[in-house]
Amino acid sequence: MRQRGPSMIEVQVLGVLVDDETRSPLVLLRAVEGEETLPIRLGFPEAGAIAAVLEEVDLPRPLTHDLVMNVLGALEGRVIKAELTDLRDETYFSVLYVGRGRRTFRFEARPADSIALCLRAQAPIYVSEEVFRKAAPRDVAEASRHQWLAFLHSLEAAADPSAVGRDDKPDDKTVQ
Repeated sequence: MRQRGPSMIEVQVLGVLVDDETRSPLVLLRAVEGEETLPIRLGFPEAGAIAAVLEEVDLPRPLTHDLVMNVLGALEGRVIKAELTDLRDETYFSVLYVGRGRRTFRFEARPADSIALCLRAQAPIYVSEEVFRKAAPRDVAEASRHQWLAFLHSLEAAADPSAVGRDDKPDDKTVQ
């Protein structure tokens, strides 16, 4: 498993889905090297901002995250990475690292915002091992659901790695 620091695991964004039970969007993260998966519940606007990058949607006007990227670029700054650092009371916490010159700035941010900015900047995203541990399903039904979700995504990736995160089928639950 490729790690960053003593307890950070690099992840990739597999896609944005809608939970069948709650009808709320989830972003699904998976370890670049390893089996860990992490679904994070988020709002529809945040899901749309992430899906826009994954789907390579060309919008007529910039979204807030595009604006932030434009401002950073004008100020000669860049997104370096994001780290999902904690999970407390079903709320995830993250830190976004922005560089300018030789300086690095650390900002607390919502995970959805950190993910959306990292996707736009093509910067890495890391999740602490502690977050994976805290997010582990607590009952058999939830564990089974997570295992099937990870299994289905691995089949999709094996069949066509470029299809992960795309909405090619009308009945797919990917948020656009």
